[in-house]
Amino acid sequence: MASHIVGYPRMGAKRELKFALESFWDGKSSAEDLQKVAADLRSSIWKQMADAGTKYIPSNTFSYYDQVLDTTAMLGAVPKRYGWNGGEIGFDTYFSMARGNATLPAMEMTKWFDTNYHFIVPELGPDTKFTYSSHKAVTEYKEAKGLGVDTVPVLIGPVSYLLLAKTEKGVDKSFSPLSLLEKVLPVYKEVIAELKAAGASWIQFDEPTLVLDLDSTQLQAFTTAYSELESSLSGLDVLIVSYFADVPAEAYKTLVGLKGISGFTFDLVRGTKTLDLIKSAGFPSGKYLFAGVVDGRNIWANDLAASIDTLSALEAIVGKDKLVVSTSCSLMHTAVDLVNETKLDNEIKSWLAFAAQKVLEVNALAKALAGQKDEAFFSANAAAQASRKSSPRVTNEEVQKAAAALRGSDHRRSTNVSARLAAQQKKLNLPILPTTTIGSFPQTMDLRRVRREYKANKISEEEYVKAIREEISKVVKLQEDLDIDVLVHGEPERNDMVEYFGEQLSGFAFTANGWVQSYGSRCVKPPIIYGDVSRPKAMTVFWSSMAQSMTSRPMKGMLTGPVTILNWSFVRNDQPRFETCYQIALAIKKEVEDLEAAGITVIQIDEAALREGLPLRKSEHAFYLDWAVHSFRITNCGVQDTTQIHTHMCYSNFNDIIHSIIDMDADVITIENSRSDEKLLSVFREGVKYGAGIGPGVYDIHSPRIPSTEEIADRINKMLAVLEANILWVNPDCGLKTRKYTEVNPALTNMVSACKLLRKELAGAK
Repeated sequence: MASHIVGYPRMGAKRELKFALESFWDGKSSAEDLQKVAADLRSSIWKQMADAGTKYIPSNTFSYYDQVLDTTAMLGAVPKRYGWNGGEIGFDTYFSMARGNATLPAMEMTKWFDTNYHFIVPELGPDTKFTYSSHKAVTEYKEAKGLGVDTVPVLIGPVSYLLLAKTEKGVDKSFSPLSLLEKVLPVYKEVIAELKAAGASWIQFDEPTLVLDLDSTQLQAFTTAYSELESSLSGLDVLIVSYFADVPAEAYKTLVGLKGISGFTFDLVRGTKTLDLIKSAGFPSGKYLFAGVVDGRNIWANDLAASIDTLSALEAIVGKDKLVVSTSCSLMHTAVDLVNETKLDNEIKSWLAFAAQKVLEVNALAKALAGQKDEAFFSANAAAQASRKSSPRVTNEEVQKAAAALRGSDHRRSTNVSARLAAQQKKLNLPILPTTTIGSFPQTMDLRRVRREYKANKISEEEYVKAIREEISKVVKLQEDLDIDVLVHGEPERNDMVEYFGEQLSGFAFTANGWVQSYGSRCVKPPIIYGDVSRPKAMTVFWSSMAQSMTSRPMKGMLTGPVTILNWSFVRNDQPRFETCYQIALAIKKEVEDLEAAGITVIQIDEAALREGLPLRKSEHAFYLDWAVHSFRITNCGVQDTTQIHTHMCYSNFNDIIHSIIDMDADVITIENSRSDEKLLSVFREGVKYGAGIGPGVYDIHSPRIPSTEEIADRINKMLAVLEANILWVNPDCGLKTRKYTEVNPALTNMVSACKLLRKELAGAK
């Protein structure tokens, strides 16, 4: 019995790669320094898996930024604007595509399926030329081999790469990136040839788009691609991996019918129906089944006894020699190593498994099936499973009853949005094209130090409040000097938009080093929702009231919405997600009511992750959107008409759920628009009517680039072509916490200048 890991976190247990990347970007260290940190990380990961007994160890799952961008580099599919003239793609071109530079914007970034990981979207057109331009996959295979570890090189499969791409600007909408399949395959053949020459015996193609609702043309592309690659792959064992959901019946039929393929990996955690499909439709004789029974998306310890039952059933179908124990997907979506959690509650810690522990679980299952069961390991696991099920800290009957009462009912504000906006305008008296920001301002080293020292009891509460008050005062004055209309307090007291709230809610646990990559060097530390959720006391009223007292301008109360808290946490898996979401919604509802009572008249409830949680199969969309939108409405259904409710969404394709966004019934929505080439505006060009306030972001805050006044004015004009001026807001794409003040000040100055310029033009046109 053998074991396999689909992929592994690349940041390091203590974010070593993050700090190395940021040092390199700031010019404080060399490319060689960065490469040394990366090599050390790869070496330790390969050794860890080898020591655990893993047979199929992946290579080329490491990335300096993103695995899809790595594939773009491998294929030489660099957009023309970056001025790349051929040859091996270096850091300058690579990071310009990822982050932009002083003169050029970055490529579009969006969510990787329904995860909080962001990938860099390929930009392709009929004239895109593909050439083998990054030998990273081969280099890393050789590197592992030099360390005595024979790995399985991992490539994003050619069909998924093209299906995830977008059409480059200016190309006719009828163009399909999938039409480039024949042009892209020769590069894959070159890579395969080099890997064979280097001694690889297996190769892994990740084809995650197989779980989507694909049409017959898209499914045929898989047959075409792997038929074309068959002769090149001769002599290699080939593994095709899908994950994140069930494989539809037609896709399963296509997949198992491919020639020259040795094995298939299926996600059997989120794809429970795939298990039924294997049993009912059969599995091709002589092929390997890599069974993804260990969850790569969550941090709960595997129920080893249940997994053994599943694996035994599969063994009866495919045979002992052809069954391989695997993870459901790459472990990059979970935290790195539980060993580093020295302060986590011991009981809760016994319920968890991070990436390092999941490697051990995979191998323990494989050994047990081979007749070498580690009785102590299995006994400890069974005890932990029993402890979690019976622990009194998990269940709060009062909370359960309150959440259950929400089902089947509707929660909406009593008047429609146009009447509310009129009442709010009378109270707020905002100018046309009001300006605001999304919430956070730069988190300086001093600010982080103050929070760290307060948490470690090195400074008193009085000293902490004084320091945060000074930071809020500075941010308020800056916004007033810039002449921004609706202010924010900058969130200096917050470490993270979800963690901050989770720390003040019951039912949450927190890690010290449970970091997960979100994009590039950006990592998040998702809270762990282990039990029923409630709000013991007010969470933000003190700081919001303090900030409002410093200005006569409206000050937004800043909250994270229930769906985003849910989707950006590691969520309990012992009850439906919607039940947990309703519990969080009730907690946020109490906070909204307390903010309103304290005199806060503008309240933003961020739902940045609403789109992210959308199931990958269309048949499941309606159920999710129903409870997700309902959860948002619960939070603010009781406020007065004069209280303006904002929400914010970022970095996802929202066009297909625009009607659900409208159904959220927020007064104002701010939403990403600039990095995706204003894709959002196409919805309104196509006739969707939107009567609430809307602020499509006018510049990309995830790039250090500072947009000019003229560029921002041009963006606003494009918005005015499809949206009424009286509903349009002007704001950046997202929060500013990841930027520096040297970037924020000029960018916001230009934003306000552009807005004032257009106000004059609009006034003159009347």
